[in-house]
Amino acid sequence: MDCIFCNMSNVIIENELSIAFYDIYPVNEGHVLIVPKRHVNDYFSLNKDEIDSINDLLFKCKELLDKELKPDGFNIGMNCGREAGQTVFHCHVHLIPRFKGDIDDPRGGVRGVIPSKRIY
Repeated sequence: MDCIFCNMSNVIIENELSIAFYDIYPVNEGHVLIVPKRHVNDYFSLNKDEIDSINDLLFKCKELLDKELKPDGFNIGMNCGREAGQTVFHCHVHLIPRFKGDIDDPRGGVRGVIPSKRIY
């Protein structure tokens, strides 16, 4: 299989069913991707054990980033399907550290996927 996420070598944390690594195109310093080891297209294709393993790594990565970078907040997100912006069709969860001042007005957060809907 020719999937970039199935062949990651720069793993920072892992458990039995999932791995975490730094995004090679980070939105912010410390941007982490968490992916199941089993190749599935999106979050809705995961089984309960895989969802639990991803959640486990989300908290472990948050703890790591809190120690290393001391962010002021986090965005957690995933794109499920081409029309939602997914470009790598192996489920992946973004954990993005946020820092005071990284954008002028962070209100709306993930609503920014449709820019005109971000500020309400």
